[in-house]
Amino acid sequence: MSNLRTSRIRLAGAAATAVLATLSLGACSDGAGVKDEGASTTVQPSKNTNPDSGTDASNADSDSGSSSNSSNSAGSSGAKTSTNGSGTTAHTPTSTTPAASSAKPVTCEGSNTKTVAAPLNRPLNHMLLTVTNTGSKSCYLYGYPAVRFGEAQSVPPVIEDSQPQAVVTLQPGESGYASVNLSAADGSGTNGHTVKSLSVYFQGRSGSGSVGTGAHPSLPAKGVYVDDSLKVTYWQQDMDDAINW
Repeated sequence: MSNLRTSRIRLAGAAATAVLATLSLGACSDGAGVKDEGASTTVQPSKNTNPDSGTDASNADSDSGSSSNSSNSAGSSGAKTSTNGSGTTAHTPTSTTPAASSAKPVTCEGSNTKTVAAPLNRPLNHMLLTVTNTGSKSCYLYGYPAVRFGEAQSVPPVIEDSQPQAVVTLQPGESGYASVNLSAADGSGTNGHTVKSLSVYFQGRSGSGSVGTGAHPSLPAKGVYVDDSLKVTYWQQDMDDAINW
């Protein structure tokens, strides 16, 4: 009996040990253990092998690039604005005044004018001289034309009453006028003769002598008839004022 009781006690102790072992194994495989392993698994892949981590890194690079591009765009915009501002300043046209308007007027003479001589039917025995400014500056037609027909040694007198109130001023392209009384309409003139050449000289501001070069307008092939009654008018701004004398 004693031996049997001992065997039962030993068997019960073994069973208890087995139960304790089972409980220990259960404790090792409970939720806490799984969570610990899961935490370890979650932490390690996020640093090394998790594909989501790679995606995030790519997005981070993309964001960084966008930020860089935005910065570059801002820089480019600033440079462009600066360039445009510089270009605008560099290409801003400066106002200029035409030389013809700003330059001081000069004296009209042969080198900056063109002179045309045209005989007139009315008034009878008259010739009209037309002087056109061909230069780039305004010019003054002072006094009256000093004309020489043919081989004449002197110039004819001027009709004093024809003097205008102001000096004739010609802008580039404008014309001034004077008329020449070639001979007496009633035939009372003396020393009449035909001439085929004409020279016209221009006076300066002082009115004494000629200045610059003369003009040599052509005459009709048959020439013109002149006598001692030959005289000229002052230069006129208007053609009608010239031929009225």
